[in-house]
Amino acid sequence: MNRKKSHCHTRRANRSMQSNGFTLMELLIVIAIILILMLMAIPTIGSLKKKANETSAINSVQVISKAELQYESTYPINGYACTLPALGGDPNAGAPSSAGAQILQGDLTSGFKSGYIFTITCKDKVTVNSTDRYNSYAVTAIPQTVGKTGDRGFCSDQVGTIKFDPAGGSNCTQTLGQ
Repeated sequence: MNRKKSHCHTRRANRSMQSNGFTLMELLIVIAIILILMLMAIPTIGSLKKKANETSAINSVQVISKAELQYESTYPINGYACTLPALGGDPNAGAPSSAGAQILQGDLTSGFKSGYIFTITCKDKVTVNSTDRYNSYAVTAIPQTVGKTGDRGFCSDQVGTIKFDPAGGSNCTQTLGQ
């Protein structure tokens, strides 16, 4: 019986001498591997963010173009809207008007969305009965910081074709999708 006790006793002693955790060297190796993986992933995350911003900008240019068509059909005397706030407006402020048509959501009417700056310029002004009517427009979306928030600028007009500037500006010469 003594023998059995001593065998159990040495087993417990061996167990208490075994380490119950990781050594410092093992932890440092794991941390180094995690850091290496993070350093490899950071550039990928940045390019994914730029790509998401560009996709959002393209969609926003399409939404603004559709809003312009709706504005022009709702307010034919005015033609196209020359500002983003004219396409927007607060629904709580009263009925829609040519100064606030309540067609666009507030995130676009501010002119800033997903790392891009949006602007509308009007062209071909005709004055009829003391009212200015704009027969064409151009919408542009340029990155807030070229290379960081986006690489390309995007443009569209009343024709509806979206073009882009590979340098990130508003000199859109290449048709999207080519």
